[in-house]
Amino acid sequence: MIKIALGQIEIVPGRPDLNTTAMLTMMDEARRQHTDIIIFPEMAIPGYLLGDTWEQLAFLRECEECGRKIIAASHELCVIFGNVGIDWHKHGDDGRVRKYNALFTATNGTLCGQDNFCYPFRIKTLHPNYREFDDTRHFYSLRKLALELNQPPSELLQPINVIINGRSLTIGGILCEDGWNDDYPLNPLAILNAKAKLDLIVNISCSPFTLGKNNKRNRVFSKQAANFGVPLVYVNAVGIQNNGKTIYTFDGFSTIYNSQGEIINGCHNFQPELTIVDIDDPAINSTYNNASTLSKDDNIDSVYQSLTYGIQKFMEQTGLTKVVIGVSGGIDSAVNAALFANAIGAENILLVNMPSVYNSDTTKGLSEKLASNLGCRYAILPIQDSVDHTIKQITTSLVTDLKTGTKSTLEVSSFVSENIQARDRSARVLAGMAAAFGAAFTCNANKAEFTVGYSTLYGDQAGFIASLGDLWKHQVYALGDYLNTKVFPSPVIPQGIFDIVPSAELSLAQAVDEGKGDPLIYPYHDYLFRAFMEWWNRATPEDILTWYAAGELDARLGCEAGLTAKLFSTPADFIADLERWWKLYTGMGVAKRIQAPPVLAISRRAYGFDHREAQNQSYFTSVYYALKARLLSTK
Repeated sequence: MIKIALGQIEIVPGRPDLNTTAMLTMMDEARRQHTDIIIFPEMAIPGYLLGDTWEQLAFLRECEECGRKIIAASHELCVIFGNVGIDWHKHGDDGRVRKYNALFTATNGTLCGQDNFCYPFRIKTLHPNYREFDDTRHFYSLRKLALELNQPPSELLQPINVIINGRSLTIGGILCEDGWNDDYPLNPLAILNAKAKLDLIVNISCSPFTLGKNNKRNRVFSKQAANFGVPLVYVNAVGIQNNGKTIYTFDGFSTIYNSQGEIINGCHNFQPELTIVDIDDPAINSTYNNASTLSKDDNIDSVYQSLTYGIQKFMEQTGLTKVVIGVSGGIDSAVNAALFANAIGAENILLVNMPSVYNSDTTKGLSEKLASNLGCRYAILPIQDSVDHTIKQITTSLVTDLKTGTKSTLEVSSFVSENIQARDRSARVLAGMAAAFGAAFTCNANKAEFTVGYSTLYGDQAGFIASLGDLWKHQVYALGDYLNTKVFPSPVIPQGIFDIVPSAELSLAQAVDEGKGDPLIYPYHDYLFRAFMEWWNRATPEDILTWYAAGELDARLGCEAGLTAKLFSTPADFIADLERWWKLYTGMGVAKRIQAPPVLAISRRAYGFDHREAQNQSYFTSVYYALKARLLSTK
């Protein structure tokens, strides 16, 4: 009988000391429970998303020393863990010291695996270079090593042979992406299985939460275990890591599958956990009835869990304890307020309403009701006097052409006036209130607003985190309903906030009591914008117009059937709308996103490092222009 422990730890990025301590503590507990093997995640010691910290030699030496501590503590226990593997005598493609994303196996104080490989560790074969991943920037892959040694990768892929309680075990050890090989010309697991009869497959990962990913993981890893007829252990991390512009939560969901591909045990999500399994026990032939492990992760409950966990951990990581949130009476700020109040306590939240002459009594009343329901501190700071003062200064101050001596004044359009209001609220009021309260202030913008820049630079797009920045507007509404019905004992977001038209209330054209609001038609634009940026093969105006012409756009986008026809009476109206938002998405929206706060990611593509973009001109293809001409000429 072999007892295996899944060491699902919280990895603190860039803190090998803390991670090593957590691992040693779990190892001690595993020993007390007479465990044979304990398995930790990929890059368990250093963390994974570290930016260019990987270029610090002192940090690399520290990671090595921490790894030696884990190896030395492997008495009466086999430990499998992730760390950076370093070859100080070779360099990578960048001329720096050679680094590998590596899997280490140790028992009785000694590393295993050098009997059939050139290093006493295994290295990652497949390096992801999409979404948030940038492995090839820092690490040397097994495929590169094979090329350097003039050998096929299959020669270097070798199982790990260990002795456990006098029993010889052959382990197929892989790292994260090596198990997601459908789109690669190489299948590491198949090669390992062909090399020897495997007793166990181990996949150590550092895999961020994405809506629906765990469901796919279970399908992929279950199929692998069943195909090879070998139990498979998947161990993932919890915690948060970031690459500057995007913050990722790590959900754990470490799981063990039997040789039939059935889940037999696993760890809960979003919490450190040591789970121990007897893999030779007859019970492994029946599935494990753990609702947490088997639950779906593509619903609003998962969104709530990830955002709440991410907010709590980011606050801890940054050392912040208090938050100031501007509340307008709209759904975005209300959901943000409820999320933070639940995550860090209402006593640590200051809600601020900042009315101008355009804010209705309706929204002002809803803001106060929200604060009362949540039990947060609340302040009202009218901005009209300061806005008027700013406009007066701009329109009456003389601008001098020093070459000619000509003097003139500037005009403030209604659009510029809206911008001044938004910036006054954030750059002046919220920033000042946050400093006085000993806090930071949030960005309330949602994903649709980020997409087309429908938020003001240095205004409502400012803040220390955009916790709703990866949620489309319909997801914000769904999360608000979830908070009201599932999280708080009674509804905290007033029903009126759900009922009013979304509006910035920056001019008379956005008077909510008259049903006037944002130019975004969220039930349609949410889905259009999602096609622009979130699809794996992203849609362009050429695709959108092609589907529109064929009468299949609603079905392609996934919005309500017949919605496009209701919204746009003519092709000209549809094309004008499409071009307006595409130009903003690829134009001014890019400039604003580059300066936006970090986004807390939940989707398959979040803004920031996950959506790498450059400030280029908006572009329409020749096929688009030909199709546009044909549609506009049709009578």
